[in-house]
Parts: sequence; structure tokens; C-alpha cells
Amino acid sequence: MLMFFEHLKEDINAVLERDPAARSAAEVFLLYPGIGAVMWHRAAHFLYKHNHKFLARWISQTVRFFTGIEIHPGAVIGRRLFIDHGMGVVIGETTVIGDDCTIYQGATLGGTGKETGKRHPTLGNNVMVGAGAKVLGPFTVGDNSRIAAGAVVLSEVPPNSTCVGVPARIVRREGVKVSCSDMDQVKIPDPVSLQMCTISVHIANLEKQIAELKSKSEEK
Repeated sequence: MLMFFEHLKEDINAVLERDPAARSAAEVFLLYPGIGAVMWHRAAHFLYKHNHKFLARWISQTVRFFTGIEIHPGAVIGRRLFIDHGMGVVIGETTVIGDDCTIYQGATLGGTGKETGKRHPTLGNNVMVGAGAKVLGPFTVGDNSRIAAGAVVLSEVPPNSTCVGVPARIVRREGVKVSCSDMDQVKIPDPVSLQMCTISVHIANLEKQIAELKSKSEEK
């Protein structure tokens, strides 16, 4: 019981540190659905581990009804998880989430429907999953990585990486720790856009060369 309250205090403090809109511990405890969802998940997970699976699932589905956040009681969640807003968040049965992670509304930590056993992702420590992002499959997202809003991640993500796009591509940030205190989901380099710009430059150069050749041909 003491550990339960210790974890709850840490969860509340994590929200106060990461969300500039949070004004007090009382407000976070009473009005933030992510806090309630994680708090009740810890109870449901305890029951799940002790083979009271029906009661555990009943708790998780009741919490889903009130918060819009669905966490399977089998999921393993680390310390200081912050689920911001939370509506539409889905966390699957074999998901493992490390410490100090942040998950935004509409994110899914799910399976592809093809696996058995370990079917859902493992998040390392200090991972951010942006709004509407989908992380699907039994692979690992390394420590200090960021999944951009709307990204669909289908394969392993190295530590200290940023994933963007559909399907997601990795923008490596070697040697630079990506901290979840940086909550910017917008100013993330998009490799697809960068590649399109490169292609546009090449096309412009080719068109210029063709025009020059055509001009020389007409002069002759």
C-alpha cells in the first residue's frame, strides 16, 4: 500500500513538471484522466498477476468508460508515466513501458494481429509517443526516443531517435539525449519532406540542362 501511494505521488509530480497547464497536485489528482487511468491500472495489474483476470479486466473496462483510456491489465507500466489528455489511448496486453515516458491522446501501443505471445511494443525509459501515433508490434523503442504525432512505427527504434511519417522513418540524433521535457511535437525534421526538396532541386537542374541543350541545338 505504501508503494502504491509513493507511485501516485511520483505520477502527480511528473505531470506538474511536464505540463505547464497543471497548477496544483489537487487539480492533477482530481481532474487529469491519465492519473486515474494509471492509478487504477496498478490495482488491476496486481489482480491480473494473481490470476483474478476477470476482476482485473472489469476494472480496466470501467476506467476506459470514464477516462477514454484503455490499458489492458496485463501491461507493465514503469514509474512516472504521463498520459496527457488521454482520450483514445490504447495500451495492449503485452506492452512494457519504462520509466518517465509520455503518451499523448489517440496513441496506440498495439499488435499487428499476426503474433502470439509477446505481441505489443516495449518502450524504454524517457520515450515520448505523440498524439495519434501508432506503435504496432513486439519490438523495442529505445531509451530517450520520440515518436512524432501521427507516425506509424512498425519496426525497432534505436535509442535517442526520432520517428516520423507513415510508415515511420528514423531521424537519428546520435549523442544527443532526446528528453521528454521537450514536449514539442511539431518541430521535428521530416525526412520525407527533406527528400522531396532534394528531388525538386535535381529536377530543376535537369530542366535547366535540357533547356540549355535545346537552345544550343536550335542555334545550330
